[in-house]
Amino acid sequence: MGEHWQDRFRAAKISLPSWARNAPQRCLFRSNASGTWEIYTWDRESGEQRQATKRRQGTMVGVLDPTGEWVWWFDDTDGDEFGVWRRQPFMGGLDDLAVPGLEPSYAAGLALGASGVALVGRSTDDGFDVRLSVPGAEPRTVYSHRQEGWLADLSADESLFAIAHSEHGDSRHMAVRVLRMDTDSGAVETVADLWDGPHKDLSPVGFAPDDSRLLLLHERHGRLEPLILDAITGAEHEIHLDLPGDLLADWYPDGASLLIEQDYHARSQLFRYDLASGELISLEVARGLVSAAGARPDGTVEYVWSSSAEPPVVRDTTGTVVLSAPGTPAPASVPVTDAMVPGPGGEIHALISTPEAGTAPHPTVFIVHGGPQAQDFDTFAPDVAAWVDHGFAAVRVNYRGSTGYGSAWRDALEGRVGLTELEDVKTVRDWAVQSGLTDPERIVIEGGSWGGYLALLGAGVYPDSWGAVIAAVPIADYITAYADEMEALRAFDRSLFGGSPDEVPELYRRSSPLTYADDVAAPVLILAGENDPRCPIRQIDNYIERLAELGKPHEVYRFDAGHGSLVVEEHIRHMSVELDFALRSTGLNAAESSFSEV
Repeated sequence: MGEHWQDRFRAAKISLPSWARNAPQRCLFRSNASGTWEIYTWDRESGEQRQATKRRQGTMVGVLDPTGEWVWWFDDTDGDEFGVWRRQPFMGGLDDLAVPGLEPSYAAGLALGASGVALVGRSTDDGFDVRLSVPGAEPRTVYSHRQEGWLADLSADESLFAIAHSEHGDSRHMAVRVLRMDTDSGAVETVADLWDGPHKDLSPVGFAPDDSRLLLLHERHGRLEPLILDAITGAEHEIHLDLPGDLLADWYPDGASLLIEQDYHARSQLFRYDLASGELISLEVARGLVSAAGARPDGTVEYVWSSSAEPPVVRDTTGTVVLSAPGTPAPASVPVTDAMVPGPGGEIHALISTPEAGTAPHPTVFIVHGGPQAQDFDTFAPDVAAWVDHGFAAVRVNYRGSTGYGSAWRDALEGRVGLTELEDVKTVRDWAVQSGLTDPERIVIEGGSWGGYLALLGAGVYPDSWGAVIAAVPIADYITAYADEMEALRAFDRSLFGGSPDEVPELYRRSSPLTYADDVAAPVLILAGENDPRCPIRQIDNYIERLAELGKPHEVYRFDAGHGSLVVEEHIRHMSVELDFALRSTGLNAAESSFSEV
């Protein structure tokens, strides 16, 4: 196999370029061309591209101000996600503190005005707040609450801003508020407040280009759909479209149309919806996933597309490749097939990738996605391709808790956190064995973040189902994780469980991998980030120590970053460690371990 699989990780990748509202020729994108994900500028008129950031552990969050004069980027410490906003001139120059006097926090939104006004959303142990920054003045608090929220947008005239909030106590199903702001005095007043009640989320997308209309996504009919709220008059306009699946939306620059993205069965399609006539026009995207899209001032739509077989490309609706990453493209992989498996809560959608060589039953890896509010798509994934290159079938399960299958499916894990998702993964595992796809003696369960949590939980709850368990940056000891994680995730957990560990301790205990450590039978590999604010290191160490006390076979790989890494070679090391462990644990490769605990 050589290093063919590594080429997919090393091939340069780029994000969809964003652009300055008042200077659309000035763009910003992310790329890993330097070996680390960083922020780049691109002047479409001159063609010049420039790497704007260069940090040891990389930079992922960057924004252009509306004038295109300034690049804002978020500066944390080695991936811990806690930091401050810095800025530099678009044409290059020294970075400076974007908002002097503003203390560090977790990022919770940023909204910039053409006049130099900035709104900064912040999350800390004290909750969520929004600070107003006006040139020449100290930052002022214009919103603050103990419950979590996030800042969505600032209107073009800089008089209104929109937030999502959870003052009602449920950060998984938020409400939306629009506030009028006096930038001179910092005074604010609420002009619109919308909450659809328990278990119905509202998510603000952004203001129309030139007026007070706010685009939102609602769940009034059991799925994501667009809604336009006039923040001044209170008028609401639900957009009813005869399309299956979840429907995402954004504005066209003229404010007269919406760009609709249909998310259905792990794939997507794009449409233009004319608000005046109600006409829906398909933009004819190939089968696969649109991971990002935006409408340009000339009406063309640019988007990032890929499929499981074909690597990502940035193109527009005329068929033109907009922006190409330097170097050799990533080698192609195999396409996926779909399986709909009857499950305890309804049909479970799974994506299956099989190796080109060999015959079934295959050694199989169940790659469990994170989130849990996320899903697996028909999209290019170097990790999936690496498993397939090494002779494994790869099965990805959009379990209950996943997005993309309606609100009820997403929320079905409440009350039995972890156990509900695992029931679906186990159901698909049993189907894969019974159908002849999977060799029951050579099954690996693997995942990162929430997927790592489910892998560790599955190791103890269904110990006879797996030949090896791999968990990257997981929740391992839920009660300790709650104590150490960022406040936004504590709020998420309280919404998920119906309270904190002090209030519902038995629910947390029942859903914690540590509870089932005695029952673990398969060897376990854990990958852990030393600076992880989401799945902190102490709770992982607690689980590792318990495995050691019990004499359970386990291996550990530690790395100096946060919740994953932005460094390409570190990704390759992670994948190498996982493959080595899986090949040895399933008997496909009897070689000794190529690493020791770091």
